[in-house]
Amino acid sequence: MNEKDSKSDVLNRFIEFREQSGMSWNALSSRIGMRQTTISNQILGQRALSLDTVLNTLMAYGELSAEWLLRGKGEMFLTTTNDEEEAKNDARLDALVDTIALLQETIKMKNATIDALQAELAQYKRKAKKA
Repeated sequence: MNEKDSKSDVLNRFIEFREQSGMSWNALSSRIGMRQTTISNQILGQRALSLDTVLNTLMAYGELSAEWLLRGKGEMFLTTTNDEEEAKNDARLDALVDTIALLQETIKMKNATIDALQAELAQYKRKAKKA
């Protein structure tokens, strides 16, 4: 296989990844931190698929297999996760649950304040009508 075919294969797998993930080119380019016109030019063949595009994609999508994208070997997505990654995800989830609980409590207190202020406003309105 020559170099041109190999580059074309990587580009085709890049396009397949975007299609499989169900996102627009604009969403993908935003997530990988590149301009959409740059990505479009690469997809249309006006520019070669750049190393920056490939690396940024692999960094933004940790579940995407570099071996699959670059060589076409294996599955598109990595299926194994290590214990450290799972622990990080659990910690993130716990932090989000704590944040949600804190925000719910804050909302509850703010609603109580609003209710008290509305009651006070109603009293002032009644007094104003009597005057």
